[in-house]
Amino acid sequence: MDAGWAGLLITLLLLLLSVLWFLVWRSDTKRSRLPPGPAPWAILGNLWQKDVLPLYRHYEKSSPSSQLSCTYGPIFTVWLGLKPMVVLCGYEVVKDALVGHSEEFGGRPEIPLLKQLSKDYGFVSSNEKKWRELRRFTLSTLRDFGMGKSSMSQKVQQEAQHLVELLAKLKGNAFEPITMFRHAVSNVICSVVFGSRYSYTDAAFLELLNAIGNYTSFFLSPIAKVYNTFPSIMLRLPGPHRKVLADCQKLKDHIQEKVQFHQLTLDSSCPRDYIDCFLMKAEKEKGSPEPMYSPEDLIMSVFNLFGAGTVTTSNTLVFFLLTLAKHPHIQAKVQEEIDAVVGTGRAPSTEDKLRMPYTNAVIHELQRFHKTRIENFPRMTTQDVLFRGYTIPKGTPVIPVISSVHSDPTQWENPKKVDPAHFLDEKGEFRKREAFMAFSAGKRMCPGEALARIELFLFLTTLLQSFTFQLATEHKELDLFSLWLEIERRAIPGKFLAIPRSVSS
Repeated sequence: MDAGWAGLLITLLLLLLSVLWFLVWRSDTKRSRLPPGPAPWAILGNLWQKDVLPLYRHYEKSSPSSQLSCTYGPIFTVWLGLKPMVVLCGYEVVKDALVGHSEEFGGRPEIPLLKQLSKDYGFVSSNEKKWRELRRFTLSTLRDFGMGKSSMSQKVQQEAQHLVELLAKLKGNAFEPITMFRHAVSNVICSVVFGSRYSYTDAAFLELLNAIGNYTSFFLSPIAKVYNTFPSIMLRLPGPHRKVLADCQKLKDHIQEKVQFHQLTLDSSCPRDYIDCFLMKAEKEKGSPEPMYSPEDLIMSVFNLFGAGTVTTSNTLVFFLLTLAKHPHIQAKVQEEIDAVVGTGRAPSTEDKLRMPYTNAVIHELQRFHKTRIENFPRMTTQDVLFRGYTIPKGTPVIPVISSVHSDPTQWENPKKVDPAHFLDEKGEFRKREAFMAFSAGKRMCPGEALARIELFLFLTTLLQSFTFQLATEHKELDLFSLWLEIERRAIPGKFLAIPRSVSS
């Protein structure tokens, strides 16, 4: 190698080291102004430090002798690459941020994986004004189509009965619940968004459900953290993100076809569903200086409704059945209450919930016990905020660890056990708990809470009215949540048995 090439390589190496030194120096400067936390590696931050992430597992432990929240307090900082994220733990701190300072902690940072899919359209846009407008419109439209009303309950009841009929045909043989339950729950939101439901044998629709399920699983995965940390690099590399995004494009194309059909058949005097209402609103807003009802916004809003209204609730139902199969005495007690209040001659209704305190308590307790994975969907400070002794700069991503709220020993008597008594008073009546935040809290709490509550109650009670659920294969070496994660990502077969109950015959 001649001197010229050697000099060039040395120059490039020095330049690279200078850039690395500057990046580390800049991150250290930022670090001095943020809450303390585990020391990050240069460039990578805490990204691959297994005793730090994922937070739902490690906020309580950074080593056998210490805990992140004990070592650094309920407010600490972790780093994804060069990006700091402030972590909030425990009921008092999370409530103070999300409720007491809802505006200051009510932003949403740009999430590269989500932006690559959405191009910043729809009601998950990082544009605050568009987000507010489309969220308001969506909630109003969903209420118009029955969300939280008896008409929506009837849709859920009908779909729950379809699911019961499907399970009855299995005659007690083992089945894999994730796809089946995803289809059932999806049909509820499809009836509102598309104006129709899909057959359980519709192969094309099953492919679309698989696409949205794979996207959600990938979005919550460790590799997605890497993508969101180094998007410009990951975008150019092969990997699972390419297939996931390509499959999502098929779902967007399907939605586009639905929109085109709605445009051709729209009757403004009688809107059939969410798409019709959006098209009518777009016509009224035509010519607005800030267009918020574009065709792209419609496609992504439907995509997000379809995804949020399908995967989260169906996965929660499967987790419910897994937990009840592991705690058969709780399952049996719920069935006793169903038999006493509903009987066998009719399907459960939302009105029954008021007379079923134990079942209501079980649903809340299982939601409390279910840990959430949240690093990939943080909040963001909308301004510099002085919070509990720390000045958190505007634009800082913030992770409220809901699992830490749901396991806070100052709020729950037996936080590490499944105990329906957490939601029952001394008379056995249902009691609300302020530390219950399964749908988050404050400005960005889940817009689909009302529908999800109806679905969880009606699907669960309708299924338990007809069947007792057992695991087809025991996995005693795994704790409950680890077992759930393996089933959710299809690493092990999540086989269940639906044993018909004699009382329903």
